[in-house]
Amino acid sequence: MDRLYTDAMSVTVDLSPATLARIEAEAARRGVGIDAVIAELAEALPAATEPVTGHRFAFAGVAASGDGALSESYKAIRRDEFDS
Repeated sequence: MDRLYTDAMSVTVDLSPATLARIEAEAARRGVGIDAVIAELAEALPAATEPVTGHRFAFAGVAASGDGALSESYKAIRRDEFDS
């Protein structure tokens, strides 16, 4: 796949080691990055029929909170705050 995504967006996803290994193996077989494999898989899905609603973070950053509690519990905090 030789595509240039000019409106690309960085995201973080949690994948099982086995799933990541399959994506990496396919990317290596094709000689592309895992982003190209994931994009192709996503493009095969049906188009969204309704707009995405809910909260979306405007930015992401890296910081040190001191004790690490925030980084360990961000999913629970996000769920509680945004019901996602």
